Amino acid sequence: MSSGPEPGPGPRTRPGTGTGPGIGPGPRLPFLPGCAIKDPTKTSFHRSQTLGFKNGYAFSRLPREGVGGDTLFANQLSQDELDDLCTKGSTLTYGQVRRSAPSSFTPAFVAYDKKVLKFDAYFQEEVAISAEEHYRIRQVGIYYYLEDDSMCVIEPKVKNSGLVQGKLMRRHRVPKNEQGDYYHWKDLNLGIDLTMYGRTYRLVNCDSFTKVFLESQGIEVNPPEEMVSDPYTEQRRTPVQKPIVPAGPDPFRQFLTYDTKVLRFYAIWDDTNCAFGDHHPCVIHYFLADDTVEVREVHRRNDGRDPFPVLMRRQRLPKIFVDKNKNFPSCVLEITDHEVQEWYSPKDFAVGKSVTLLGRTFLIYDCDKFTQDFYREQYGITDFQPVDVNKKAIEKAPQVIPPYNGFGIPEDSLQNCLSLFPKPPRKDIIKMLENNLKILRYQVALESPVPEDKNRRFILSYFLSDDTIGIYEPPVRNSGIPGGKYLKRTRVTKPGSTPENPIYYEPSDFTIGSTVEVFGHRFVITDADEYVLNYLERNAESFPAATLQSIRDHFHPRQVVVETASSGFPKKDLDDLIVEVQKELKLHHEPFNTRKFHEAFHHFDTEGSGFLDKTRFLNVCDRFHVPTSTILLKKLIDYCSCGEDKVNYRDFLLAFPSNLFPEAEGQDQQLNSQLT
Repeated sequence: MSSGPEPGPGPRTRPGTGTGPGIGPGPRLPFLPGCAIKDPTKTSFHRSQTLGFKNGYAFSRLPREGVGGDTLFANQLSQDELDDLCTKGSTLTYGQVRRSAPSSFTPAFVAYDKKVLKFDAYFQEEVAISAEEHYRIRQVGIYYYLEDDSMCVIEPKVKNSGLVQGKLMRRHRVPKNEQGDYYHWKDLNLGIDLTMYGRTYRLVNCDSFTKVFLESQGIEVNPPEEMVSDPYTEQRRTPVQKPIVPAGPDPFRQFLTYDTKVLRFYAIWDDTNCAFGDHHPCVIHYFLADDTVEVREVHRRNDGRDPFPVLMRRQRLPKIFVDKNKNFPSCVLEITDHEVQEWYSPKDFAVGKSVTLLGRTFLIYDCDKFTQDFYREQYGITDFQPVDVNKKAIEKAPQVIPPYNGFGIPEDSLQNCLSLFPKPPRKDIIKMLENNLKILRYQVALESPVPEDKNRRFILSYFLSDDTIGIYEPPVRNSGIPGGKYLKRTRVTKPGSTPENPIYYEPSDFTIGSTVEVFGHRFVITDADEYVLNYLERNAESFPAATLQSIRDHFHPRQVVVETASSGFPKKDLDDLIVEVQKELKLHHEPFNTRKFHEAFHHFDTEGSGFLDKTRFLNVCDRFHVPTSTILLKKLIDYCSCGEDKVNYRDFLLAFPSNLFPEAEGQDQQLNSQLT
């Protein structure tokens, strides 16, 4: 142990600096750059370790050495620890003392959020440049915001006031005096003058929230005062006394009384006395404000006139002129009051009256409702019956159709009488589409006293699409007549019909043995094809029964001959022959396509009669190579023959039914699908 005094704490030095070990605690050099002396004995300047582990537990210990290697006393405590030992000594024995919860605290910006004090006030403003007012009273509202003690001044906007109104002072804390104090809500009350930025406001009233708030804070609110009005505004609101209008005619008074009031008359200007004249509908406007007249012409669509709306410009029109001297020119540039004795006035216009305006005579036939009310009030006129000015309809002369001259068809020639540019007569498109390619063919003979014409035969074709008739003469060798087209397609009228009401031949007029007269030539119907009979039977309701019966009677002997020819052999022998042919077909290795065989015969039978020429019949059989014996095939053809030239192919096809070889049809369908 050292016998000397213990070293006190002494003045502290910066780590790494000092006066050395031989320097005592006396005054030292100032701690400035260049004045510090480094101690060469101190080499370690790190802080001592205060954390450690013992038996797996972390604990803290007091540092033993300070910065620079100075020894620290182990039992030295910090000031905070000493304070804890002095104040909380009992806590170590009895534990922490339970304290009461602190009182709730609400900041002012939360407690007074959206709470505003509102005062009604006014201030007086001088007016130096007006002779009607010397000062002006402006009413404002003063708002005090409790959350941040800010204020603003707002003046309600008045329309067309000419003043800059609205927010006169933005929201902020308003200074109260030069010492830096601000206005507080404790400084506000009714009946006081409040000066802000050199302008004095008089507070006269407040709302209910402001009054309740001030009284809750112990402030006695003064009684409200009456709001002062602006004297100039009150003067403007007082009614202005109207000046006394002097009696007598006053043009200015007439203008103010009758401005935008116009009398409207509907008139007709008859200009038919002039070349190319006409009746011109017009509208006459009489302006009551200055006794001027304007005439406008009413234009209609395609009336052939230039679209000038104004016939006479707006002007005063003279009615009676003053007697002029003979040497005074009749044409002047301008008419003055000295030259006119009387001008046109409203009393000169009336419904049903003719007025002459600048040399043009107008007949007034009607007026509008305002004009009627004006004359009823001013002149007591009640009769405003309109005048009928409509032109009488011109009776059209009946059109006389000239007689038919024989050129072309009557319908085509009639178009030249109906239009300057004739158009072809309209056709029945629906009928043409429904009856397209439908032709009724008849064999006719020519009635003629010439012996050479008795043996001539013609084919009369009736086209159902347009009811036209064409006649063709088949050429006959060595007859001396070339043949060919005898009559091109045209509509043929019946004998006795007139050009005004032509009657044309129809299918019901063609019967066997009837006579058809075509442009002076008479033809007798001797025969018809089987399509005529089929067509008449399908549409029997559209034709007379006599026509249909005539065609049936003509075809009946032919059908009997066919049935007799087909029944020349016993039906049992024919059935046995058909069975033998079908057995031989089934024994053939390759299937026979009977469906195409049927289609070939129907294709060549264009008339649908069921008969074919024997030559064409044999050609079809050779082309399909019928797989049966020649003996059976020839025997079947003999059974189905009708005479020497015709073969009934329908009976022949009974031996070749279309469903005899269904596999052949399936192969054809598969081939067609592959090709597709």
